[in-house]
Amino acid sequence: MPEGDTVWRACKRLNQALAGQELVRTDFRVPSLATTDLTGRTVLEVVARGKHTLMRISGGLTLHSHFRMDGSWHLYRPGERWRGGPDHEIRVVLETAPWTAVGYRLPVLDLVASDKEDTVVGHLGPDLLSPSFNRTLAISNVESDPGRTISEALLDQRNLAGIGNFYRTEVCFLLGLHPWRPVEAVDVPGAVDLSRKLMKANVRNGTQVSTGIDRPGQRSWVFERAGKPCRRCGTTILTSSLGEPTRERVTYWCPACQPEA
Repeated sequence: MPEGDTVWRACKRLNQALAGQELVRTDFRVPSLATTDLTGRTVLEVVARGKHTLMRISGGLTLHSHFRMDGSWHLYRPGERWRGGPDHEIRVVLETAPWTAVGYRLPVLDLVASDKEDTVVGHLGPDLLSPSFNRTLAISNVESDPGRTISEALLDQRNLAGIGNFYRTEVCFLLGLHPWRPVEAVDVPGAVDLSRKLMKANVRNGTQVSTGIDRPGQRSWVFERAGKPCRRCGTTILTSSLGEPTRERVTYWCPACQPEA
């Protein structure tokens, strides 16, 4: 699933292309918006909120989308061939004079009043990439359930928005935290600060890196490296599912660098 930095970069590209542009054609291919026509309205801005995309449009409307596992937005020049997938995977087409934005496989796509955006993103905790990030609130949110595992607490978007599996896995490794370590036994401010530091660095870099080495196969310490030797100590990286039923996610850790005790 795309994480906060990936969504932030996608929103930046959309905003650079569409902000200030009038929509000359719109085509919604989801039942709830099938009769919607935004032609003649202007795209005001496109912003990220955690893993959510908010496209604000004149007339007090916001087009809200979420990538989940497979969704994506693509930008094309007039006459350029669309390459994001087969036509049946297209959920929305937004056309301006210089650009066409095509949303593929978007599992969440809805139109809300801009002054009612909280109905779709109001449940989120502080956004790690926001200039106004509320560090105190984020720490308090994570610490509110001291018996919960640190992995689940960091991944919970109601605590702080933007962290996905890559960041929670790599942060736990870098801090020497076993994935099942309870929040009460963790330096929560340190975990929150490191998460934000990594994510902000990767927004600038354009790739997700925690090792400091931006080369294929060398960008992570433990994420997606099950069965391989730990880069730090050589112990075999383990993997397992962690989380409540229906919300389980794969996690990775080094049993030597991240001991249970």
